[in-house]
Amino acid sequence: MRTARSSLSLLFYLLAIGLLAMGFIYLNTGGIRGGMASFRPQESRDLFYFLSVAQLVLVAFMTPGLTAGVISGEREKQTLNILLTTQQSSTTIILSKLVSSLSFMLLVIIATLPVYSIVFLFGGISPKQLSLVFLFYIFAMFVLGAFGVLFSTIFKRTMISVVVTYGFTLAVFAGTGLLFIFLQGVLRQYNQGANPQSYGWVGYVLGLNPVAALLSIFEPSLNREAFGNRMTPSGTPTPPPIELWQEFVIVYAVLAIGALLLSIRYIRPRLKKRG
Repeated sequence: MRTARSSLSLLFYLLAIGLLAMGFIYLNTGGIRGGMASFRPQESRDLFYFLSVAQLVLVAFMTPGLTAGVISGEREKQTLNILLTTQQSSTTIILSKLVSSLSFMLLVIIATLPVYSIVFLFGGISPKQLSLVFLFYIFAMFVLGAFGVLFSTIFKRTMISVVVTYGFTLAVFAGTGLLFIFLQGVLRQYNQGANPQSYGWVGYVLGLNPVAALLSIFEPSLNREAFGNRMTPSGTPTPPPIELWQEFVIVYAVLAIGALLLSIRYIRPRLKKRG
């Protein structure tokens, strides 16, 4: 924050989010046609979904750039060895780097609260739902940041670690969604006439997608649809085996903790044992 770059980054980020919100309202109030239309609570809810997904994508775009060079950058500046000779443990170094890198993203997310206040002007969203969205952002930042630190620790060059981190992010956001669509289409053609419940396990793939996990917090029907709309003998829908967001949190929490443990293990050079 001692340079103008941080303030300008925050400014342009808020401008982007604000323009997206204003553009959505403009398109849904007859702005193009020149008419006078109302903005209903359901449209306010759609605006909230739109802003939530848009900000999640922006978080995924910015977080790898902030964390993928925290260790490799120290190595390239030849300051990592000096850092390792201090009294700080490997755990302290890794966690401090992660927290300091994500602190700016946390500031950016908090700064968007006034933009979300537009939604409360029209209704349709509760403060609890807004809190859940921001908690989900923090968790997604933690996951991407943990893997960014891991790749920065493993790879010696920052450029390589940045590319690998963005590749991992792309696989999580786009790869899981495309894999779900592909598997669902293939199994639906292969099991023509079969009950969708027979291949409802494909829903577990969708649970690995952050966008689907975020939307499942507010749309419980998405959880049932992902697992094939299971029905009881009486014809009533049964609850899904697991909520998509619950699967997302459990799986990626384990993976993120594992990434941090690997980072702690490999940050210090290890001498090869002589045979």
